[in-house]
Amino acid sequence: MKSHNALLATPLMAIAAAACGNDTGTEKPNILLIVADDLGLGDLGAYGSTAIPTPNIDSLADNGIKFTNGYATSATSTPSRYALFTGQYPWRNADARILPGDAPLLIPTDIPTMPKMMQEAGYATAAIGKWHLGMGDGNVNWNERISPSANTVGFDYTCLIAATNDRVPTVYVENGLVEGLDPADPIYVDYEKNFEGEPTALTNPEMLKMNWSVGHNFSIVNGIPRIGYMKGGEKARWVDEDMADYFVGKVKNWVDNLGDEPFFLYYGLHEPHVPRAPHSRFVGTTELGPRGDAVVEADWCVGEVLAYLEEKGLMDNTLVIFTSDNGPVLNDGYDDKAEELLGDHDPRGGTRGGKYSLFDGGTHIPLIVYWKGRIVPCVSDALVCQMDLFASLGSLIGSDVPEGLDSRNTLEAFLGKSPEGRSDLIHEAEGRLAYRLGDYTMIPPYEGPERNYSGNELGNLDHYALFNMAEDPHQLHDISADNPELLEKMKSAFHEITGR
Repeated sequence: MKSHNALLATPLMAIAAAACGNDTGTEKPNILLIVADDLGLGDLGAYGSTAIPTPNIDSLADNGIKFTNGYATSATSTPSRYALFTGQYPWRNADARILPGDAPLLIPTDIPTMPKMMQEAGYATAAIGKWHLGMGDGNVNWNERISPSANTVGFDYTCLIAATNDRVPTVYVENGLVEGLDPADPIYVDYEKNFEGEPTALTNPEMLKMNWSVGHNFSIVNGIPRIGYMKGGEKARWVDEDMADYFVGKVKNWVDNLGDEPFFLYYGLHEPHVPRAPHSRFVGTTELGPRGDAVVEADWCVGEVLAYLEEKGLMDNTLVIFTSDNGPVLNDGYDDKAEELLGDHDPRGGTRGGKYSLFDGGTHIPLIVYWKGRIVPCVSDALVCQMDLFASLGSLIGSDVPEGLDSRNTLEAFLGKSPEGRSDLIHEAEGRLAYRLGDYTMIPPYEGPERNYSGNELGNLDHYALFNMAEDPHQLHDISADNPELLEKMKSAFHEITGR
């Protein structure tokens, strides 16, 4: 198998440069959208990893379309997912930043969304797993039904964690209600001050089974320190090691109760986001520590869901999309030895940067499309973006896609019928923007540190930089001085699109 570095640096085989000749038919397929959390290109065997066994995800790639130029819109979770569901660049919404666990619903309830489109087309819709797009109206009472929620933006059924697994509240929210809550033990959440008498990582370090490195030193749940303060809800609190099995079970239960209508299922994996606490049966399956083991657990989740759909006779007409919300990160607030145990493993897959970065590694993610018996396996270097799934899937199922979206119909690329995807794309990282046009990426100047606490390069440069991604995927050579006309063309297009 070629390494992903080789795929990035060399032309693809002729089969990848031509249409794959797929015959997808006209009926409406089921759609399974799986989004991993902080998973890098280089974490998968299909993209060159030899350190982490990922046979189930690799099988999707081997038997589907593996994109080497797949992108999220943002280098962090909340804005990336916002674009995915709304079809709009996240930087158009000033609030589309990393959200705390008690943030209000970010997606306005009166705008078009991809799940709403699916509902209108007769699909049963569900969101299960990681959410991180807010719940409620900004003054959440976790002891009552929470609204607005994911149920109000197009999902019939939801079972979610409000934010990330390192943030409180550490509970599952099913259709707007905290699951397993004892009314006699109400939940209280605060991101400003602690509740009297409640232990934290700073006051009671002896309670910890996982040590924090940066920022994660507030309330302790399951022996793990979190971001934010929480009191109560003891019976409702999740056990981190059981989270993978819990959500797999929820997916299976939902599938069991489907009717005759097609389904659209968003399955948000929490792996390998921190805190990395895989089930004991996955501990030690790699030599990379908890992060590597968490990726193995994620692969198991994918395999379990696909096998269950096969068992139910649903895979023959199910379009599977696997991807990640943003690029990888190693040290993200916990001392789990992710850096020390890395060895030769490169989670960035030869890109530069990673999560939080304007460099390519911030948004360059694995993207795989599989449709059993309907698409011919191939590798595609078409420039494609998750945001374009809105318009593309709308075209596939014959829906009217709303006007005014940033989402573009690149269905032919997603199905392997064309080597052409997007012509350009705006990348975002914590409010900073960069511009991709064809093979070239331009990063405007931004003030700020070279790296953040995670060690990832942020892409803060003191001038307009230009990189040829086809010839220099590692972004080591700034060619702006040698290409003034191209630079001015890209600056003009960037300013016209963004107004910046």
